[in-house]
Amino acid sequence: RHSLKEVAIDIPAQVCITRDNVQVGVDGILYLKVLDPERASYGISNFNFAITQLAQTNLRSEIGKITLDKTFEERTNINAAVVTELDKASEPWGVKVLRYEIKNITPPHDVLAAMEKQMRAEREKRAVILTSEGTRDAAINNAEGDKQQVIKASEARRQQQINEAEGQAAAILAVATATAEGIRKVAETIQQPGGVEATQLRVAEQYVKQFGELAKAGNTMILPANVADVAGMVAMATKVFKTVERPK
Repeated sequence: RHSLKEVAIDIPAQVCITRDNVQVGVDGILYLKVLDPERASYGISNFNFAITQLAQTNLRSEIGKITLDKTFEERTNINAAVVTELDKASEPWGVKVLRYEIKNITPPHDVLAAMEKQMRAEREKRAVILTSEGTRDAAINNAEGDKQQVIKASEARRQQQINEAEGQAAAILAVATATAEGIRKVAETIQQPGGVEATQLRVAEQYVKQFGELAKAGNTMILPANVADVAGMVAMATKVFKTVERPK
């Protein structure tokens, strides 16, 4: 009598040799279901034993195709390959192999120690790389910050120089404009009736004022030749303005 329910069968651990000649212990579990009790009874004497042996044989074959490192990465592919081969072999017995799962892959102790050492070295290497990358990034960021600071400082100096130049230009322009305006007004005043006389009077006043300041400045004073005639002094100071008088 055979149960038509799904059945789980433990596949005992066995030693398999990888492609790079490393011995590993591998065990697993197999799930199957009887579809045809008659063929399961008369097609083979003990299908459980036969399928177990086939599972171990195919597992050794699949492990031998890959290196030790790949055995941990290719578990799914190994399981699928074993199921495919077992399902083909068990079909005449009326048995359907549903799936196979590797439970444990156990390398020798010396290999485990070497793998642990390698992983530790890889972790240390990554830590050193991360540290160096962090230092490099920090240096780049600092350099970029210094660069931006220099650029901003130079731009600030340039803008300051521009502002100062514009201010000086504006001041020069204002002085020139005011001077030109003053000259224009003086010229207009001279052209008007009585303008020459007014200008002469103003020059005479300034002359007398400056002469007085000169007298206060020291004990020694240079006097004009005609000192007795103050009108002569004024006439000398205002002589230049008579040349601008136009004929009426």
